[in-house]
Amino acid sequence: MLKNVKTGEKGRIPRVTRFHLRNLDVFPNTVLSPMDGVTDAPFRRLCRVLSGNRMGLLVSEFVPTDGDAVFNLEGHKQLRFFPEEKPFGVQIFGRFPDKMAAAAVKIAGALKPDYIEVNAGCPAPKVAGKGSGSGLLRDLPRLQEILHDVRTALDQNGLDLPLTLKCRIGWDSESINVMETLAIAEGEGVEMLTVHGRTRLQGYNGLADWDWIGKVAAAAKIPVIGNGDVNSVARAFDCIENYGVAGVAIGRCAMHNPWIFGQIADAWEGKPAHVITAAEALDVFKLYYGFKIEDGSTDKGAEGRLKQLAARLCKGFCLDGADSGLAGADDVAMQVRQELLSSSCAAELLERAESLKQGIARDLKFDPDRLANLNGAKETEIKYGDQFKGR
Repeated sequence: MLKNVKTGEKGRIPRVTRFHLRNLDVFPNTVLSPMDGVTDAPFRRLCRVLSGNRMGLLVSEFVPTDGDAVFNLEGHKQLRFFPEEKPFGVQIFGRFPDKMAAAAVKIAGALKPDYIEVNAGCPAPKVAGKGSGSGLLRDLPRLQEILHDVRTALDQNGLDLPLTLKCRIGWDSESINVMETLAIAEGEGVEMLTVHGRTRLQGYNGLADWDWIGKVAAAAKIPVIGNGDVNSVARAFDCIENYGVAGVAIGRCAMHNPWIFGQIADAWEGKPAHVITAAEALDVFKLYYGFKIEDGSTDKGAEGRLKQLAARLCKGFCLDGADSGLAGADDVAMQVRQELLSSSCAAELLERAESLKQGIARDLKFDPDRLANLNGAKETEIKYGDQFKGR
């Protein structure tokens, strides 16, 4: 577990700072984890700009394949990406091998992503409960059939691009089967495996089990990317050094700190750490808003995403010159957060961000490393019933 890992020394560079996905040289060895309703093109572009164009790999929000009788590219806004996002992969999910294969062929042929990824990790009841996402971990023969059919369909249509897989370590603690998943993946031509170190039952609660991720990395012949609780440069260093992964995937931390990928790249390049000022942190809302509007969002839709980001990012504010852990540090962060979240529209939120820069933010610093907990709501049980009907 990560709680037993020693923190990486400041200024140290891990032995592995890049990896290869077939002919792609990926630096830094990071992946922005797809998060439904978060990591759309505007958010990915935001992270890329803030990283100085050093993001490793980007992946789409997951794209459903079960719903359409014939997969329709125009029906899935998750497929939109910009040229500057490459190398870029499209992640698909579903429970029917033929539909997954057909969707992969259409996407690869029309959009020319750098790779196709199969999702066997999403824990959402509406996904896993219907037998796709992490629900596939309860039906490994079906997962194998999906991987086989997708790989075969791509090859038969002359679409020579890598196939990757994202999974969790198992459905619950009594059925951890990630080593079996690895064997299936390698046998079916998967060229990179991303392992989220939680079970489906955990959801996003508790700590990711990096011991299991390390076991997979040690046994694998393909690059293994570790996912779970990577919330700082030091944590990324520790995971790569201590668990032998080829790289790390970062999800919720990017909502608290969209600069994290650039911070990792700076560290791996031996550059001084970039100190993010409170004013710089508040300026991110204007940049993000511009990307949302350019992507065709309504003003109301953009407002929602700005508030989504503010709810996370503002937790990093604290008094300048003071210990982030001191009493009162959270009160200041809450004050900034409430100012932004109580805005009546996007324009007011942007005005308040500018006002905060001229006011309270002059006495603040932005310290995202003070965030120790990225966990979501606790899930205590999985309800069984009609999850696997319609197979």
